[in-house]
Amino acid sequence: MTELSVLIPARNEQFLQRTIQDILQHIEGDTEVIAVLDGYWPDPPIEDHPRVRLIHHEKSIGQRAATNEAARLSTAEYLIKCDAHCAFDQGFDVKMMAAMQDNWTMAPTMRNLHAFDWVCTCGERRYQGPTPASCPKCSNTTNFERDVVWIAKHNPQSNSYCFDSEPHFQYFGAFNKRPEGKGDLTESMSLQGSFFMLTRDKYWDLEVCDENFGSWGSQGIEVAVKTWLSGGKVMINHNTFYGHMFRTQGGDFGFPYPISGKQVENAKKTARSLFFENKWPKQVYPLSWLVERFWPVPGWSIEDLSKLKQKSNGFGMISIPSSEITKGIIYYTDNQLEENLAKTCRDQILKSKNGYDLVSISLQPIDFGTNIHLPLERGYLTMFKQQLAGLEASDADIIFFCEHDILYHPSHFEFIPPRPDVFYYNTNVWKVDANTGHALFCNNTRQTSGLCAYRELLIQHYRERVRRVEAEGYSTRIGFEPGTHNRPERIDNFKADSWMSPLPNLDIRHGKNLTRTRWRKDQFRNQKYTEGWQEADSVDGWYEQGEFSKLLEVDRVCLGEKL
Repeated sequence: MTELSVLIPARNEQFLQRTIQDILQHIEGDTEVIAVLDGYWPDPPIEDHPRVRLIHHEKSIGQRAATNEAARLSTAEYLIKCDAHCAFDQGFDVKMMAAMQDNWTMAPTMRNLHAFDWVCTCGERRYQGPTPASCPKCSNTTNFERDVVWIAKHNPQSNSYCFDSEPHFQYFGAFNKRPEGKGDLTESMSLQGSFFMLTRDKYWDLEVCDENFGSWGSQGIEVAVKTWLSGGKVMINHNTFYGHMFRTQGGDFGFPYPISGKQVENAKKTARSLFFENKWPKQVYPLSWLVERFWPVPGWSIEDLSKLKQKSNGFGMISIPSSEITKGIIYYTDNQLEENLAKTCRDQILKSKNGYDLVSISLQPIDFGTNIHLPLERGYLTMFKQQLAGLEASDADIIFFCEHDILYHPSHFEFIPPRPDVFYYNTNVWKVDANTGHALFCNNTRQTSGLCAYRELLIQHYRERVRRVEAEGYSTRIGFEPGTHNRPERIDNFKADSWMSPLPNLDIRHGKNLTRTRWRKDQFRNQKYTEGWQEADSVDGWYEQGEFSKLLEVDRVCLGEKL
């Protein structure tokens, strides 16, 4: 069975043969090409090849329809739709498949393709564009030769995309500078549309080439939004690339499909109707959830987002007005932490909790919120019992888990979970060495210390977790963080998601943490946990280089001795 089909809708494409040739030169897996000759015969013609299938239409049926027709011929596990004027990285197909997950849509890093130069008889070269009408160095007006160079340029490169409130496609360069925008695999709010990959099952399940949008327009927005709102993710794979030739100069170097302003507006209107009005039947999140996930987003004002959120009822979302939702904190400790450090972390919670209900659960009595003392031995089951006791003692709608060695930023507690049946993790967290202030960040760090969810969901989970561990003992197979894996031994079937607070939390690594600290990439057996790796000696919003000890307000000599 073919692993991957590359689908190419083509109309008036002079570089289709070169694109197919480039694919065949660079694939390393069981990959085929299915190209649709949509209302034309290419010149030069497409060479016969066992991995290439062609479909010809005498009259054009449109880009989306052509892509769907190619997809119907495929029996592969994965599909890639790409434009007919692209170059490719060596092994791009196997690199994409190796990183792929079933509910993802993925694209590689996009480079600009320098496809050709115009060369005058006098030797003057001009970068690709419409056929020249004159030469600046001689009197030639008709005799120009196209010299194909086919270079995927290293600069510029694109790894993040979004759309504004119109909606109109935007490049999202600012996202690349955020911690979550760094690493080998990063999320993207939207796509460029010239290349995307997903499973064949998801292609049809999500109907990512809905012909109601028209032949062309809003393709990247449609694919990305359907992926995100159905519960999947749009990911950019930085380990591979493709080069895309841009044709925006008009003349005989414009878009191959005829495009009118009316057609473009129809695609935007369809997107607004489906997604901005939350009418797409397969969505489980409203569009406001996606915008907030990547906030701030170019082209979106607070007013735009507020209007969008007013349309976000349903889809399992909480209908209680945010002003009426109550928040609570459960703080749990094994009382093993050096007291000055523990007090600094507790004081930070008091500064940040904004009047929220606070329940502390400790193995020795402490004066912190409403204290529950459980005289038990330190261990996993004890910690689960502490968490459950705190949940049962609170009467808040939303619960934030807080641990004794985390410095929580006030912005952490501003979050409101959009769904009552999902566990949410704040992944904006830096691990900080208590003795040196050296800090480490990785993407997608889902820790229980950053967990927030609706109380009823948490109680249901932790009651079953305690019951299971009491009966069978603790096993890593059941998972530690609720909702973060799909192993058969999992506690329940509820899923997890993440958010990033505007400023990070600090996870203080002090030598007595329940989980060990890894400060080097080679200490991770699975390198996916090192995505977005960053090291620093200062953290925005917290401390500058050399000033971490002032933040902790801890005697460094005392701390060093006790640890």
